[in-house]
Amino acid sequence: MTGEIKPRESQGWQRTAWAKSLPTLEYLDQLSYRLVAFVFPLWSFAVIAGAIWAESAWGRYWGWDPKETWAFITWVAYAAYLHARVTIGWRGRRAAWLCLFAGSTFLFNYVYVNIWGSGKHTYTGL
Repeated sequence: MTGEIKPRESQGWQRTAWAKSLPTLEYLDQLSYRLVAFVFPLWSFAVIAGAIWAESAWGRYWGWDPKETWAFITWVAYAAYLHARVTIGWRGRRAAWLCLFAGSTFLFNYVYVNIWGSGKHTYTGL
């Protein structure tokens, strides 16, 4: 498996009428890369600004709270995705799986840590 994008049409499959109106796999791959490249600096700023605010509010920059830790894990996962795209040249399937993994760390942080987790950043009392 080389990781390149191969539409099923090349394997004899026929797309349904509604599927033909969807964007190509190459377009979706490029769109995903551009969105992550745009949002990654914002995420970096948010992690740094949160650490600065935490020092002012709690007297420490980093406390290994679950929300802080998962925000960092998400940052590392998206950094790995961008690094794989730019330096190794990953495209297609491998890059998509890495991007999905990074997105799942964000969803885990947003849903699980906020609702069922414990720490200074949880909202279980809602």
